[in-house]
Amino acid sequence: MTTTPIDLEIGAIIDAYRTCEFATLGADGTPLTWPTAAWRRADGTLLVTTSLAFAQKALNVRRDGRVALLFSDPTGSGRADAPQVFVSGTATCPDEIRTGPDEAADYWRTLFERQPHSRSYVRAPGRWFMDWYYLRLFITVTPTRVEVRPPLAELTAAEQPAPATPAATGLPGADLIARFPSAVLGARDASGAPLLVRTRPRATADGFAIATDAAEGIATDAAEGIATDTADGIATDAADGIVPGQASLLVHRHDERLNAMHNALIRGELRADGDQWTLVPRKVVEPAGSGRISDAFRTLRTVRRSTARYLERRGLPRPRVQWDQFRLLATPRDDA
Repeated sequence: MTTTPIDLEIGAIIDAYRTCEFATLGADGTPLTWPTAAWRRADGTLLVTTSLAFAQKALNVRRDGRVALLFSDPTGSGRADAPQVFVSGTATCPDEIRTGPDEAADYWRTLFERQPHSRSYVRAPGRWFMDWYYLRLFITVTPTRVEVRPPLAELTAAEQPAPATPAATGLPGADLIARFPSAVLGARDASGAPLLVRTRPRATADGFAIATDAAEGIATDAAEGIATDTADGIATDAADGIVPGQASLLVHRHDERLNAMHNALIRGELRADGDQWTLVPRKVVEPAGSGRISDAFRTLRTVRRSTARYLERRGLPRPRVQWDQFRLLATPRDDA
């Protein structure tokens, strides 16, 4: 397998994005996709971190290292015209709990700058409730394929999809799809590796109809003159695109300062019938609920319990977070 380097121009685009969509493979083969912040390292790898409370990403990587990232929502970057960047690769995640910034100091400093409200998490009283968030696992992604795709603005500016059919009322996730201008389809290619594509699904009586061009993989020539790279000369036609099977649709959003976040994942089966592709939903997962105050308290209780379970299963005491190091990185540079 040939490693596809991320050149300076594509790297600058990736660096501008506040979040990306990150897909790992579940035990049943479903691509499970969630928004996250990724950091591009000098050696060409990408760093993704996850808390012990949401360790499933790490557990998935340890079982099957094939992953995918899609940088597609430019909110907060100041570049509404930024092309999307898809990265396929292999990942590793040691079972080492990080309690401080360690070699990811630049990642944390940038996150505090881009998400100012998170500075309160590392000081009292916020840290009394947020220690679980700073017990992290580090996932390193080595890119094997990089594609540049048209900007999200071009997708959302296109003709609106037909409205949901009356028969789609009650379809799991139909209300979520209706509230978001687009979603990220997570599926698999012929080799079994995860693929991610921004698309505009439409709720029907049978499920969510997926645009044909999305199902074909959308490996386009570069936007704004940036070359598209593929590993080992991988063909970009439909034959090497998405195949039927377990799949998912992710919807998520955040504001310019990485606040007002909401995300949900619709899991199901992607079926092909001639030119029509449909994701038949089976389950909807909303980790933080719909945003109500009651949901926030429930989520806090859940993440603390999940963190405790991760430690208990390994017979580990609860580590102490290196608060002083996080506070130093959270201090605005003018005050440092």
